[in-house]
Amino acid sequence: MLLTEWCPLLVMRHSKTLDGEPVNVKLTKRKAPHLIVTCCLAVVVALTAGILLADRASAKSNKGKPVKVSSDLRGQNSGGDNVDVIIQLNSKSSGQLNALLNRNGVHVRKELKTLNTLVVSLPADVIDTVAAFDEVSFVSPDRTVKVDGHVSQTTGAAYRRDQVNSAGVAYTLNGSGVGIAIFDSGVFASHKSFLNSNGYNRVVYSKDFTGEGRTDDPFGHGTHVASLAAGNKLYYNAAYAGIAQDSKIVNLRVLNSQGQGQLSSLLEAIDWLLANRTLYNVRVANMSLGMAAVDSYKNDPLCKAVRRLVDAGVTVFASAGNDGKSNSGKVYGRIHSPGNEPSAITVGAVNTFGSEGRSDDGIASFSSRGPTRSYQTDEAGVKHYDNIIKPDIVAPGNKIVAAQSPNNQLLIGNPSINAVITTDYYNKMMTLSGTSMASPIAAGTAAMMLEMNAKLTPNMIKMILMYTAQPLAGFNTFEQGAGELNSAGAVDLTSVIRTDLNSTFQTGTPLLTGPAPSPSTTISTSTFQWSQGILLKRRYATGINLITKYQAIYNTGVLLGDGVLLGDGVLLGDGVLLGDGVLLGDGVLLGDNLVTSDGTTLIQGTWFCSAGVLLGDGVLLGDGVLLGDGVLLGDGVFLGDSVLLGDQINSLSTLIGGDDCPAFEFTPGIE
Repeated sequence: MLLTEWCPLLVMRHSKTLDGEPVNVKLTKRKAPHLIVTCCLAVVVALTAGILLADRASAKSNKGKPVKVSSDLRGQNSGGDNVDVIIQLNSKSSGQLNALLNRNGVHVRKELKTLNTLVVSLPADVIDTVAAFDEVSFVSPDRTVKVDGHVSQTTGAAYRRDQVNSAGVAYTLNGSGVGIAIFDSGVFASHKSFLNSNGYNRVVYSKDFTGEGRTDDPFGHGTHVASLAAGNKLYYNAAYAGIAQDSKIVNLRVLNSQGQGQLSSLLEAIDWLLANRTLYNVRVANMSLGMAAVDSYKNDPLCKAVRRLVDAGVTVFASAGNDGKSNSGKVYGRIHSPGNEPSAITVGAVNTFGSEGRSDDGIASFSSRGPTRSYQTDEAGVKHYDNIIKPDIVAPGNKIVAAQSPNNQLLIGNPSINAVITTDYYNKMMTLSGTSMASPIAAGTAAMMLEMNAKLTPNMIKMILMYTAQPLAGFNTFEQGAGELNSAGAVDLTSVIRTDLNSTFQTGTPLLTGPAPSPSTTISTSTFQWSQGILLKRRYATGINLITKYQAIYNTGVLLGDGVLLGDGVLLGDGVLLGDGVLLGDGVLLGDNLVTSDGTTLIQGTWFCSAGVLLGDGVLLGDGVLLGDGVLLGDGVFLGDSVLLGDQINSLSTLIGGDDCPAFEFTPGIE
């Protein structure tokens, strides 16, 4: 296929969708055929010569110092009106900063000690002064957080509750003893889905962070989410059972009666969990919510708080978002925060078409696609995008039936979502679609894995879920990550991983207690191969040593992929050290190209784009050619901040509507 056939229009827009709602984006087709051919040929020559196309604005050696104020806050710092901000500190605040925070007009609303973060209301014209203090690492707005909006059978969880694994070991799994924290709109704890087999309620703790003084679920989202992670199989012939059916649920209500909340409330809830997680053995957290991913994960206070949870041993699952579709077709680059955080397990949505078998499964059209386009800005005004491959995996998320909180706002506004005709106030069900539904299904799987092996780190859980995932035919890595969640395979692999794991293990230490399981799973009438690979921020690795030898990147306190210097498809031999001591030796292949899968393994399929798409700051090579942070060679050539070379000249504000989060949009029929 010609390179000129893979040039998307660059569009930018702010995410405003709820579960399953379409995205309205206008696509303007612009053509400059002679210039396109010339530019694309130039790129081919450059690639053939092995030249990495550099950032347009500055070379690495000239990169400006990062700005410590969020881009969407800098436009507000000229007036005297008060704004609510999140101030992240890198050390204890000084006397001078304390004096400023105690002056008239400044109000410290919350002090999150575990996160070393302050929530402050202050005059906008003081923001730059605050950011200038050495102990301040970053200042950002107190943004609004919103919801992102037959499970047990199709994931394979039901096939592994009372089973014998490939090594002949019998096990029964239901997530018993493992706590799952649900950050959402509350949980209707009296719903029968949350009872155990003895009739005891498994919602062991509830706390409100919205200020409304209630922990139930008047909006309706959180109850549905919680039951997907941990709903029981005691009713309706187990048709609407969740995954980890005996897990403990910790209900942290951060979204109000309208399904919205403030970032500061979510940070306060994370701060609480960091201090109290051991009381309820919380090892898994689910965040089926999000906000626009503007700031780089290196500065975003929500991403940094999620990283703190992961470093503390809590595996965090985040919905990818529902911004994968517009009126014109697929949209790329719309992963929400905290889904853009590398340490989180970001989950996209699959449409199972209501069948238990997996042969007809595909990515739901609304599911947000990568790469991540959050960024940091340096003093020269240059944006440096994160460009990380996301989502990590995908799971069922279309027309999912689960627990309903009575008379909730979602139901009142959409009566058709009522799924079961019953007069039982405590056992009603409803249907929702979204990555919000996919994330807790994966979270429940993690709880089952931890019940089997409590020594698993968040990074090991992430590795196992990716390695055993099913690559879906016809979908690329930015759409599905490593593939569809395979709960059955994940449990099979977990069952043969040694249970004496600890941080003192040397890289290369044997990881399994016996032979590696066969890398395939049968669910209902479908048999499929595992991906047999893992995503590493901007590349991927595949090979048997990922599961047979302990890797340093599986430790707690490190990022899966940190310090891994990846070659261009180089097959690394035994004993080769990468970066900071990560050993991926003896047959681990580091991938160079991202593919549209043929449904076998992670690396098999049609070339989609080079892994060079994610090298450097803002350098996109592949489907469309984006050179630097604003140069698009495609339907029109967009150079710099305001010049469009094509059919006509437009200003930046006209082209993008004033939004700061670029996405890549393809028209139907191109892919």
